[in-house]
Amino acid sequence: MDDGVRLNKRLAQLGLCSRREADRYIAAGQVRVDGVVVTELGSRVDPAAFVELGDRATAAQARKPTVLLHKPPGFVSGQPEDGYTAAVELVRPENQDPRALWRPWGDDRPPMGWRRDLAPAGRLDIDSSGLLVLTADGVVARTLIGPERAVDKEYIVGVRGQISDRTLTWLRHGLELDGEALLPAQIDHIAPDKLRFVLRQGKKRQIRRMCELVDLSVRSLLRVRIGQIRLSDLPRGQFRFLRPDERF
Repeated sequence: MDDGVRLNKRLAQLGLCSRREADRYIAAGQVRVDGVVVTELGSRVDPAAFVELGDRATAAQARKPTVLLHKPPGFVSGQPEDGYTAAVELVRPENQDPRALWRPWGDDRPPMGWRRDLAPAGRLDIDSSGLLVLTADGVVARTLIGPERAVDKEYIVGVRGQISDRTLTWLRHGLELDGEALLPAQIDHIAPDKLRFVLRQGKKRQIRRMCELVDLSVRSLLRVRIGQIRLSDLPRGQFRFLRPDERF
């Protein structure tokens, strides 16, 4: 059809794969629209059409690992820096949570070099700890860091300084960073020296900089949730794989 939405875009909208992966699957005859295999790149479809991946494409997507890591302080989220280690180095068999041994490839041997495909889906400061997502799945990455992301993140923050009602009001709505007004945030005073932050933005060192603007200093920062996925009791320095039944 001449109108409608591009098939690769529709596959990405449905969360079945990335656009690049979609083009590869279309060319390989692994995409069906209303039960009919479509192999022409650039095809457009009615948004109401039933679009699905073939068995081989579905199996390939299911084997793309997403790792949930409890990052300790002292590790960088992305590329290693002088004197510091990248968090992906913690993704080793001995660090998998022994209570959560499910793996995307089942009982088969892991694909060669699978760790090299992992990239952080969002940052977590070197001084901070908590839930860090490392993924080889383009759909997961787009969900968490793509331009249309709408996934909130929850943090427990230990602070030094006076926490007043005025302080909380400013933190919730009214601050600017880098010349830009911040989106409203959910901030709760949960203990004499602790705050809970729920944010939908991800500016560099955002929480620490927000606190500085209201004369607070951060002494600890723990990310406990990304969307619907919680850190829960995952031990520090250990990881588990995101299961097929879990969604951010």
